[in-house]
Amino acid sequence: MDKFKYFIAVASTDGIVVNSHFGKAGTFRIYGITNDNSFVQTEIRKLTPVCDGGDHDDDKLRENAGSLSDCRYVLVSRIGPGALNVLAEKGIAAMEIPNIVEEAIKKVISYDEVQNLFN
Repeated sequence: MDKFKYFIAVASTDGIVVNSHFGKAGTFRIYGITNDNSFVQTEIRKLTPVCDGGDHDDDKLRENAGSLSDCRYVLVSRIGPGALNVLAEKGIAAMEIPNIVEEAIKKVISYDEVQNLFN
């Protein structure tokens, strides 16, 4: 982590747009944010989707949250309150930003900078 100050997990099927609902996402692209606020994709992480036709698997949800626990933020197109709470318990802030990945990440970096003004 020395190279990066934090990580962002992005739910995207194509790496271009944040276009996946958290519960249906099987792929998260992990981006490392550097001290100068540039970013680079460090990996593609495969997870088992937790939503199956309206049913949710709570054990898978907790497992997926644990698999993303090295990330400060998760970007998704949609997320339900249960998943939002489980991620928050792991110290992960989930944000619904259905946008171009690059633009969504820039918004989170700006948000993070503002949050740091108050710490």
